[in-house]
Amino acid sequence: MLRKTMIAAVAVSAVAAPAFAGSYQQAPADPVVPAPAPAPVFSGSDWTGAYAGASLGYGDLDAELGSASEGADGTVYGVQAGYDYDFGTFVLGGELDYSATDLDFNGTDLDSITRLKVRAGYDAGQTLVYGVAGAAHAESDLGDDNGWILGVGADYKLTDDVTVGGEYLYHQFDDFDDTGVDIDGSTLAARVNYRF
Repeated sequence: MLRKTMIAAVAVSAVAAPAFAGSYQQAPADPVVPAPAPAPVFSGSDWTGAYAGASLGYGDLDAELGSASEGADGTVYGVQAGYDYDFGTFVLGGELDYSATDLDFNGTDLDSITRLKVRAGYDAGQTLVYGVAGAAHAESDLGDDNGWILGVGADYKLTDDVTVGGEYLYHQFDDFDDTGVDIDGSTLAARVNYRF
């Protein structure tokens, strides 16, 4: 009896072993998931370097002689060149610009304004916000004279080399060319620059 039981057990084992062997499968390895690409990080922008460009805008100036006043407004357009140095978040630079105008004070033309400016501003990455102070030289039918300017502006980098922006300037010319006429007013211009 024992012998029959052992033979039966061996037979069952022999038949069952291949069935169990075929049903056993190795667990699949954990899938390989690639690490996500790092998100692009804007590391800031260096404003150090020279630039040159052109401007187009609008001017509104007043000429005063005693209690009499005469206004003129019209187009201003010109060119500029300068250099900035970026100290991190603070940018300091200088600029020379020339603007021709079509401003007419009752028959007296203001032909052009040349400006020498100091620019100081904040580096906000692709944007530079700045203030301006400097000297201006105006040429007109009355003669030529020197004055001063104050203003604000902003430049935005479209690429590493090309910027667009705008600039507001207040001008003051006292006793223009010893005529007793005081001229003051403002210009607002759109600007485009190529940076070297």
